[in-house]
Amino acid sequence: MENNADPAELARFNKLASRWWDENSEFKPLHRINPHRLEWINSLAQLSGKQVLDVGCGGGILAESMARKGAQVTGIDLADKPLQIAQWHAQGQDVDVCYAKSSAETWAQQHAGQYDLITCMEMLEHVPSPAAVIQACADMVKPGGWVFFSTINRNPLSYVLAIVAVEYILRILPRGTHQHARFIKPAELLDMANTSGLVLHEQRGLGYNPLTQTFRLHGFMGVGYLLAMQKPLQVSGPTSQSS
Repeated sequence: MENNADPAELARFNKLASRWWDENSEFKPLHRINPHRLEWINSLAQLSGKQVLDVGCGGGILAESMARKGAQVTGIDLADKPLQIAQWHAQGQDVDVCYAKSSAETWAQQHAGQYDLITCMEMLEHVPSPAAVIQACADMVKPGGWVFFSTINRNPLSYVLAIVAVEYILRILPRGTHQHARFIKPAELLDMANTSGLVLHEQRGLGYNPLTQTFRLHGFMGVGYLLAMQKPLQVSGPTSQSS
């Protein structure tokens, strides 16, 4: 199933791919966010020795950092050029990451119950059907395994900060990077994840200070946020957690 993708989004990321590892480029926010999300993931799930899948891996910033923590990492994406950049960079840094062009839904057909840990970060807001991606992640994680999501809340504040401020005033990201209608409220994401058989373990908000240009994880989930989900050892019916 490769049709759960927006051609305009793939074209945008293909166009920017050569600058993926430039820490002063449009991908500067990902480089700044990455240490925080990496340490949070590792503090909960201990990456060393884990079979890990990074869904929507792009140029491999998170995938490489998880491999450096001792995980056996596979990264999948549907954008060709970011994958090429990811492969090139990993080889140049002598980091062992396996990359493949695939959607989560297609990959799940051959990799059900295979992974100890799955990450899907800053990706759900870019696809037409986030529920399909979430279901695929739930299908691919082992019972007792972890699935980590991050995305952007949908409300007036996120429109002002994540689009108007970031794309038009501060110009941290190119205009058109995000569509407010595709942002996902935490309760909506939790409902989709619960329906797929995943249970919330921990949630964190992502904060940004424009004066210091630094990020941090905190308790406010009004704009960016991250969810740590687990697949129960004994899968039962959907739960009713929300936020």
